[in-house]
Amino acid sequence: MPLTELNLQVVGLLACRADPGAMSIEQAHAAMQLHIDCTVDRCQVRRRARTTLVEAGKCVLDERALPS
Repeated sequence: MPLTELNLQVVGLLACRADPGAMSIEQAHAAMQLHIDCTVDRCQVRRRARTTLVEAGKCVLDERALPS
């Protein structure tokens, strides 16, 4: 499998405790899949990915996930 730009950028998304910084939509989708068993409360990568997707209008949060 050839290394693509996305493959190289996904490597930085592996550690739950490391904030990956700004993400593209593609990186956010990959991060959500990589961290499917994580929660946004404990995983900075999943939290950043979810925020990216919500801000881009690619994900709509259920009202239970919104801050009260």
